[in-house]
Amino acid sequence: MTAYFIAEVTVTDPEGYDAYRVKVPPTIEKYGGRVVTRAAGVALLEGSQGPERLVIIEFDDLDALRRWYHAPEVQPLNALRQQVSKSRAIAFEGV
Repeated sequence: MTAYFIAEVTVTDPEGYDAYRVKVPPTIEKYGGRVVTRAAGVALLEGSQGPERLVIIEFDDLDALRRWYHAPEVQPLNALRQQVSKSRAIAFEGV
């Protein structure tokens, strides 16, 4: 079943985030992922506080998503993202 990775991101270091942003796409492609959207200027419709950016990545299944997220070459990028932004990431299966 198709799996999705969603990251809600508020950038705290724009230069650092740009460095992260350009290094991630090749890793996504390597593990069979496809960026559905990368959006800035997210409009909050409900709730008290929304993210500045939203990223949705699609994988063939949850195993492929996990292989990407836990890959040795992705771990330093995850650490970089955590240093240069406040973010929350989730994974789930869906149609």
